[in-house]
Order: sequence, then structure tokens, then C-alpha cells
Amino acid sequence: MNIGFILYDEITALDFFGFYNVITALKEDQICEDVNWKVCAFNESIKDEFGLKITVDKVKPDLSQFDAIFIPGGSGTRKYAKDKGFISWLRTAEEVPYKISVCTGSILLGAAGLLQGKKATTHPHYLNWLVPLCEEVVEERIVRDGDVITGGGVSTSIDLGLYFLQLIKGEEVVRKVQNYIDYPYYPSIK
Repeated sequence: MNIGFILYDEITALDFFGFYNVITALKEDQICEDVNWKVCAFNESIKDEFGLKITVDKVKPDLSQFDAIFIPGGSGTRKYAKDKGFISWLRTAEEVPYKISVCTGSILLGAAGLLQGKKATTHPHYLNWLVPLCEEVVEERIVRDGDVITGGGVSTSIDLGLYFLQLIKGEEVVRKVQNYIDYPYYPSIK
């Protein structure tokens, strides 16, 4: 499983790091060795909303090479949803088996046309922004519709990471990661 973390300037750090920490915990104590990732962006580095600089692994790679992509939210979504080059790049993920976003990252998926005919969610304060970009806006913490998984507000990022792990690796792996990151709140997928 190859995962592409898609970053841009003015992300919300917890949106990214919550999901990232869950996924990268797979390498701790050799929980799971067959998951790999790259941090990708339109530039060699990005800054979060408060200036934290993150250096990326790959600049504008063809996203179709990944099995999953993850897009965090942040105030930068307002700019990048209108950036034709950035949106064109996101469209290279059209055939990716798992397209995942948290918070306003779903607005970027929608701007790229990747939410057409899909149910989706976003941060509760921005649900109305999602209305023209998807089939149905659902006010839930996590919404899965086929190959798209969207999460609500910022702290949902951790739950979303555990949800995704349960889909691809099962509950036993989720429980190991949950124990490793000392996170007691995640309910299993029913």
C-alpha cells in the first residue's frame, strides 16, 4: 500500500499530523511493514497556517501511482480550490482506490471533481461550501462513499486514520496502533 500525503500552504497541522501519525505508527514495533508513504506538494516545502515549514518528498508527482491519497484541510483550501494548476494535479488521482480527506480538504477533492455523485462531509462550519461539489452533504464524523472517505473537523483526523487502517488491515492492527498512540476513543467499524 502506497499512500500520498497531499500538502499545500496553510494546511491545519493537526489535520495532517493526526492521520499521518496513525499511518506512520505502522512502522513502530513492526506492526505492519507493507505500507509506505510520500509527502507530496506543488512545491519543495509548505508552511502550515502558523508558519511551520514542512519539506516534501515529491513535488507534483503523478498521483495515480498511489493506492491512497490523503488531503488535510486548512485555510489554504480557499486559495487552492481556485488554483487551476493545483486542481489539475489533484485530478491525476481520479483512479486512486482510496481518496481521503479531513476537514476542508474535501473541498479540494470536490473542486477537482472527485466528489461527483458522492456523499461527503467536512468541518461542520463549512458544510455549505461542500453543497455544490458533491451529491449529498452528510453531517457525520466519517463518511465513506465508494472510493472516497471524508472526515469532519480537525480532530477527526485521528479517527479517520484508524478507520482507514481498519479497512485495509483489520481490527487487530487498529488495536495495536491505538495502543501505541495511547488513543482510547476509536469505535470499530460495524
